Amino acid sequence: MTLVKAAIIGSGNIGTDLMMKMIKYPQNMELAAVVGIDEASEGLAMAREHGIATTHEGIEGLKKLACYADIGIAFDATSAYAHKVHDAALRADGIQVVDLTPAAIGPFTVPTVNMEANLDAPNVNMVTCGGQATIPMVAAVAQVATVHYAEIIASVSSRSAGPGTRANIDEFTRTTANAIEKVGGAAQGKAIIILNPAEPPMIMRDTVFTLSEGADEDAIRASVEAMIAKVQAYVPGYRLKQEVQFEHYGDNNKLKIPGRGEFTGIKTSIFLEVEGAGDYLPSYSGNLDIMTAAAKATGELLAERIQARRTAA
Repeated sequence: MTLVKAAIIGSGNIGTDLMMKMIKYPQNMELAAVVGIDEASEGLAMAREHGIATTHEGIEGLKKLACYADIGIAFDATSAYAHKVHDAALRADGIQVVDLTPAAIGPFTVPTVNMEANLDAPNVNMVTCGGQATIPMVAAVAQVATVHYAEIIASVSSRSAGPGTRANIDEFTRTTANAIEKVGGAAQGKAIIILNPAEPPMIMRDTVFTLSEGADEDAIRASVEAMIAKVQAYVPGYRLKQEVQFEHYGDNNKLKIPGRGEFTGIKTSIFLEVEGAGDYLPSYSGNLDIMTAAAKATGELLAERIQARRTAA
C-alpha cells in the first residue's frame, strides 16, 4: 500500500525528535519534508543527511517544494501563534494537521483514549506532555467508574523545559485541566507542573489522583494496567513507578474537595515514570518524548484512514 507522505514544520528539539522517530520506526508514513526558519539548524542538517527535502523559508517554502502536492499529513512543532497561520494554509490545501503546540484549534487528542473519534478532524491537538502522560490514567478509571475529581502533578527536569514551556506554565495547567475533563472523563480536573532542577536530571514523574464511585479496587487496577500496556505500545518507557494505591471514603469520613463539596468513594493514586527513547532528545526528557511519540502514533492512525479512503476510491 502506498505510504502517506508527511511533513514536519519546526526543526527544533521536538520537530527533530519526531523526525528521528519517523526515520527509525517507519510504519505507514513517509517523511517527505522538514520545514524550519534557520538554514543552519541541526534539525534541517540532519534531514538533509537522510535525503529529506528541506526549506528554511517556513510554510511558504514548504509550498514551493515539489513534494507539497502529495503531502497528506503535516506535524506542526512550532508555536501557538505560528500554528494559526500554518493551520489555515494547510487546511485550505486539504492536509490534515497534527498540532504539537498549545494552539488547540482542533480537538484534544490522546491516541489511546479518543483518537478514533477524531480521525476525520482536519486538525488534532496533542494537548500537553503532562496531558499525554496522565489523561490515559484518568480515562482508565473513568472507563469503569464515575470520576468526580482528578488531579495530576507532572514533574519534569528543568533541562527539559525550554523557554516556550516556561513562558506558558499557566496555559499548560489550564489546557491540561481542561483535557482531563473533556478527554479523561473527570467531572472536574486540576493540573500542576513542577520543574525540578535536580542534577543529574530526573526522569519525568507523574502522579494522578482520582476520586470515583461505582467500581472496586480490582476493576480500577485492571483498567489502569490495561491502559499502561496500550500507551507502552508507542512509549516503551511509560510505566508504573509502584503499585496503584487506594483509599476509601464513606459517610463517616467523606472527602472534601474545595469548590465541589463532600464525596464518598475510592481515591486512587497512580504513580508514573516516563523515560524517553533517546532517539534525539536525552532519555530524561520523557515529557518531550511522549509528545512526539503520541504525535507519531496519531499520524499513523490518520494515515491508515487516508489509505483506506484511497483504497475505497
